[in-house]
Amino acid sequence: MGIPLPRKDLFHLPDGVIYLDGNSLGALPRAAQARTAQVLQDEWGDLLIKAWNDAGWMALPQKIGDRIAPLIGAPAGSVAMGDTLSIKVYQALGAAVKMRPGRRVILSDSGNFPSDLYMAQGLIDLLGQGYELRTPAPEDAAQAITDEVAVVMLTQVDYRTGRMHDMAAITKRAHDAGAVMLWDLAHSAGAVPVDLTACGAEFAVGCTYKYLNGGPGAPAFIYARPDLIESVDPVLSGWLGHAAPFAMEPGYRPAMSTERLRVGTPSIVQFAILDSALDAWDGVDMADLRAASLTLSELFIQQVEARCPMLRLASPRDPDLRGSQVSFAFEHGYPAMRALIDRGVIGDFRAPDIMRFGFTPLYLDEADILAAADIIADVMTTQAWRAPKYQVRSAVT
Repeated sequence: MGIPLPRKDLFHLPDGVIYLDGNSLGALPRAAQARTAQVLQDEWGDLLIKAWNDAGWMALPQKIGDRIAPLIGAPAGSVAMGDTLSIKVYQALGAAVKMRPGRRVILSDSGNFPSDLYMAQGLIDLLGQGYELRTPAPEDAAQAITDEVAVVMLTQVDYRTGRMHDMAAITKRAHDAGAVMLWDLAHSAGAVPVDLTACGAEFAVGCTYKYLNGGPGAPAFIYARPDLIESVDPVLSGWLGHAAPFAMEPGYRPAMSTERLRVGTPSIVQFAILDSALDAWDGVDMADLRAASLTLSELFIQQVEARCPMLRLASPRDPDLRGSQVSFAFEHGYPAMRALIDRGVIGDFRAPDIMRFGFTPLYLDEADILAAADIIADVMTTQAWRAPKYQVRSAVT
């Protein structure tokens, strides 16, 4: 058993707010505020460029990769940090298709996060040579894995509904068909137990600004199975993926570790925030966190369905088949969510009609869920969302 949950004292949580959007942007860890000031004043301010050595800046990405590894069931040294999730998707896909030179299909599903599909299509457009992207319905993805497929790229937990793919079963099917497996863990890392070592996937990628609370723009991660790393051919051969970056050699020579999957200069302020955010995970058992998540989400579903018949559950009803979020469909979901936010219940909206609510047991408890349900019921039954001010779309939904 790990430490008791929640750990609200570790987070800055505004008064009068019930935050159910940690699946999109995690709450601010209190420790991050002091750490950021230290980096700005004591390190950048006083040490200047000496901080790369004297403050350990250059080693920070590897240190943080090793802190994230246990949260996704990966060994130390197998997770590289930096850049954005879209870039990591591109890197992993590029390396994966090179590993299967006789095949021309990248398989995903139609429910995958659009950016993943955009990056796949961009890579295909660059490569030419008859490559194609196939996107069957999520429930048909496993059956679509054939011996034509070079790489299977799936997001474990669906960003709209929270529906969860069976990682072990699909990875096995991909391997049985001779394909490379790539998992996007954007909605998994810090939300559900993940065991990359056990499933044997070649690659995984993810972001750290959702359940890991690394802040807006926090660096992404990429995992490569340790036995493959020396054969991984980076498609983005950045200088910090070089075996000796400061040798300034004219030709690229990849590092003999997962560090070859680094690209550009690490964003040190963001890395420092993420490093402090990960302190909240010290002593947390992912099985305990998953149990707490399911308790909260089941209570939420029961309360909302009993009091808001106009909302339709869009997430799987079986808790074993969904991640750490619950989505309801409603024709007027956008103004309804804006009305909820105005009342202090912060979730978010995804087109065309999905109202999303995330469950983050590090800083949510049952009292929060019951209070949120009261507000949701009031907004829905009074149709408060019909007010004109809620009909205007913001740039970010």
